[in-house]
Amino acid sequence: MAAAAKPSGPRTLTNTIRLLINAGAAKPAPPVGPALGQAGLNIMGFCKEFNAKTANFKEGTLLRVKLRVFSDKTYEWDLKMPPSTWLIKKAAGLARAAESPGHEVVGTISLKHLYEIGRVKQRDTPNVPLQSIVTALLHTCRSMGVRVVARPEEA
Repeated sequence: MAAAAKPSGPRTLTNTIRLLINAGAAKPAPPVGPALGQAGLNIMGFCKEFNAKTANFKEGTLLRVKLRVFSDKTYEWDLKMPPSTWLIKKAAGLARAAESPGHEVVGTISLKHLYEIGRVKQRDTPNVPLQSIVTALLHTCRSMGVRVVARPEEA
């Protein structure tokens, strides 16, 4: 969480912006520039701050960002883990999900990999049990046309 400037009086939340940005690759080009520009925020300041904070992530990692914009043009932002679908596609080695899930299997993933993804996702929701997260991931796999197998060697 970071603030752009010191608040000078009461400030109210005016906007919430959600973005998907590759780690270390925030630029003033779309989608970052237009989204922040419409809110009247310092685009380059955010880009530099985001790139510095995400420098330790693997290149190309898609991260979720939630910006809260206040009436005095300050903002706070939270960094979230990558979307579940992105993590599943990376683990299964897929470029995209199935066009007709339930009728088509585009890849397989092991339960062990699903638990690893669950541990990553648990950072965003620490109060949710790992078992519940993995169950949700199983359903996400089904909706993507990805088959889940018990052992990594079966994948």
